[in-house]
Amino acid sequence: MAVISMKTFLEAGVHFGHQTKRWHPNMAQYIYGIKNGVHVIDLRQTLSKLKVAYEYVKVSAAEGRVPLFVGTKTQIQRIVKEEADRCGSPYINFRWLGGLLTNFGTVKQSIARMKTFEEIAGEDGSYEGVIKKEALMMERKRVKLERSLGGVRNMKSVPSILFITDCHKEQLALKEAQKLGIPVIGVADTNCDPTGIDFVIPGNDDSPRAVALYANVISTAVMEGLAEYKQSRIQTPPVDKSPAKKLKSKASVSDKKEVDADVKSQQTDLKETATEIKPSAKKPKGKAEDSDKKENADDKQKQQTESKEKSAEIKAETDAKKVAEGKTAAEEKKVAEEKTAAEEKKAPAVKPKSKLKAKASVKTAEAKAEKPTLKTKKPPKKEAVKTDKPVEISPAAEAKKTASTKAKKVEETETEK
Repeated sequence: MAVISMKTFLEAGVHFGHQTKRWHPNMAQYIYGIKNGVHVIDLRQTLSKLKVAYEYVKVSAAEGRVPLFVGTKTQIQRIVKEEADRCGSPYINFRWLGGLLTNFGTVKQSIARMKTFEEIAGEDGSYEGVIKKEALMMERKRVKLERSLGGVRNMKSVPSILFITDCHKEQLALKEAQKLGIPVIGVADTNCDPTGIDFVIPGNDDSPRAVALYANVISTAVMEGLAEYKQSRIQTPPVDKSPAKKLKSKASVSDKKEVDADVKSQQTDLKETATEIKPSAKKPKGKAEDSDKKENADDKQKQQTESKEKSAEIKAETDAKKVAEGKTAAEEKKVAEEKTAAEEKKAPAVKPKSKLKAKASVKTAEAKAEKPTLKTKKPPKKEAVKTDKPVEISPAAEAKKTASTKAKKVEETETEK
């Protein structure tokens, strides 16, 4: 905080209060006396209270919390805007909209609407591609929103601190802050009620020089706190969450392993001490237990070796089967190829035989169908033999002879070929 003396307070007119008939009884503790019908404020208390407010704002800014500057009087509007811009804080200097804090969701919507109007207007404000009448209406709305919400355009959430330059006039802001539990740093004149203010700065709230002095102190506190906040962030850069989680898991696993190793070592030490303390009569039991443990270990090793051998045998059998199947498949392929080659060689000689066989089978079937008729005619044949008559040849026999002669001729031709 810059060195502020009583002389600077007197030059700025901080000690001037209101007329005695317009005072508030709760401000009696901050009043030094009366002169010419006007209350005089105790500057010693103003200096101490301003230092307290300065320290609080500095600490909160070092944690990343920035105050909202509020001052809507016409003679104070410019000062509030300049000081807020100097420290990069939001401000309200035209009119406090009802529900700015308690109904901040709708206020954010109106801020977004203002930004859309600015985008349509462009950097030059020419409203390219928009009708002249519509452009004029949009410009009026934009100006109206800019006056009331221009200083809060970058405020994404409800502020953590309020700095009010005149608590008597800005009672809406004070009540909303009290509802939400936001701490308030307020300048209180002799006509103001200081009950709802967390950090009271008793002083003149009508003089622009006095208000500039208060705002300057608060803005410097914000700047110093933000500088500390940036340095702390640079010294301890933020680490990604995923690697941090992995490191934590690895560290926890290593810690668990170390703890388990310590517990095992302690158990072994206790066992050794117990075996040393035990009498000689109980030693055989320990040996028996050791032998049992050894046998169990040997059995486990045998089972493991047997299981490994079985698995190796099974693998060998499966490999042999696969090889045998491969060989059989290859052999079958070779046999099939040989058969096909032999059939291709024999195919021209075999085909006529099949045809002849088919013809012969047909003729034999016809002959069988005619046999019953011949059986009925057996007695006349005997008589014919006795009488020395010429024997009649059946048509089936003649067909057989012709078929045999034809087959012989075909075979002879094929052999010649």
